[in-house]
Amino acid sequence: MQIGDVARRAGLPTKTVRYYADIGLVAPTDRTESGYRSYDEPALKRLVFVKRARAFGFTVNECRELLGLYHDKSRSSADVKRIAAHRLEEIEAKQRELQSLHDALAHLVENCRGDDRPDCPIIAHLS
Repeated sequence: MQIGDVARRAGLPTKTVRYYADIGLVAPTDRTESGYRSYDEPALKRLVFVKRARAFGFTVNECRELLGLYHDKSRSSADVKRIAAHRLEEIEAKQRELQSLHDALAHLVENCRGDDRPDCPIIAHLS
């Protein structure tokens, strides 16, 4: 498959597939005589794997590590779980941060009269 075909089938922009190839995350299977990158089904599966991992917010390096474990049939699921548990902790920390922001902003919005007067607790808090 040419890069456009594999990108479409993986649901990724061609530019992203090219980037993943350039950083060695997913390598093209071959190059045509005219220099175009060519990909096979296993490369497509790796691209889909990386796309799904990135959707969970795994970094490129974590994707690289997960791909290594994906290909290692003697892998320990504990290694995979460690990476995923770390990502889950990051997501939970972000949720706590967002909840705190939500609560603070909700309090400010609730206490703003929203009338024609210039006094506003939102502006006061931001200044």
